[in-house]
Amino acid sequence: MAFLLTPGQWGDAPQMVEVLDRIRVPRPLGGRPRTRPDHVSGDKAYSSRRNRRYLRRRHIRHTIPEPKDQRANRRRRGSSGGRPASFDRDLYRRRNEVERTINRLKNSRAVATRYDKRAYVFHGTVTAAAIRLWLRQ
Repeated sequence: MAFLLTPGQWGDAPQMVEVLDRIRVPRPLGGRPRTRPDHVSGDKAYSSRRNRRYLRRRHIRHTIPEPKDQRANRRRRGSSGGRPASFDRDLYRRRNEVERTINRLKNSRAVATRYDKRAYVFHGTVTAAAIRLWLRQ
C-alpha cells in the first residue's frame, strides 16, 4: 500500500503517477520488490492522457471510464483520435471496495479531522489507522 499527502485543494488524479511510483511490495523469497500492480481502477477523473500513457508504458492493466467529452473529441478527430479505451464493467464495480476502505479510515477521528499540523505526524496517523484496519480483517 502506498499513499501520498497533499494539500487539501490538490486533486487526486494528478498524483496517481507519484503514488504508483511509491509502491514497493517485498517478495516472500527475497529479490527485488514488486513495483507494479496487476490492475488499476479509477473513476473518470483519472482518465487523463498522462495517466493512461503512464499505465500503458508500465504495462499495467487498467479500468478507467472515458468521460463523454474525451470520447466526443476522440471521435471528432477520426482515425487520428486513436482507439477507444477498453472498459470492463465488472472490474469497475469492485472500485467501491477502495471507497469503502477510505471511509473506514475516516472512522478514525484523527484521520477525518486532521488534528495534526505537521505532515509527517499526519502521515504516521494515517499509517497507524491503516495498520489497525489491516489487523482487524
